[in-house]
Amino acid sequence: MAKVASRRMRGLLVVGILTPLWASYLVKVYAWRVILSEEGILNWALGPLGIKGPGFGFVATWLVFSYLWLPYMILPIYAGLERIPASMLDASGDLGGKPGTTFRRVVLPLAFPAVVAGSIFTFSLTLGDYITPQLVSSTQFIGNVVYANVGIANNLPLAAAFATVPVFVMIVYLLVARRLGAFEAL
Repeated sequence: MAKVASRRMRGLLVVGILTPLWASYLVKVYAWRVILSEEGILNWALGPLGIKGPGFGFVATWLVFSYLWLPYMILPIYAGLERIPASMLDASGDLGGKPGTTFRRVVLPLAFPAVVAGSIFTFSLTLGDYITPQLVSSTQFIGNVVYANVGIANNLPLAAAFATVPVFVMIVYLLVARRLGAFEAL
């Protein structure tokens, strides 16, 4: 998208990526709930093949999270890839670099900060989410535990303790990213 598509096609692809963000979060989750249900369109489409959909569980949670947060990962990577000068890719090819080598030695190091930025967005959004796991599976995420202990259980100390877990996880993640040099090029 960043290097191959024409200028007009690039604009259309960016709009296509941003379009899901125009819909409400709850509408998207409930739509996935309908799609993944026993009578949903996924089981209807897979039925003639003798295959059953994932139903409600961990796979469903992973699928819905991927759909919800994908634009937050794609846009930083797109911006990072767009900043790579075409001359660097040409130079790699002129020096005999195969496409895999060019990707590994040129593109990936230059796009690494963008990958880290996108992963920070998606990872932090997933850590605190409690609605998606509650609606499409019985999987307990940190957000579900915090929500349950703030509400009916009224166990605020336990909720506060669990709420600090994502903060510490993100601090460790940011320190590792910094150590790997992800913020040097920003």
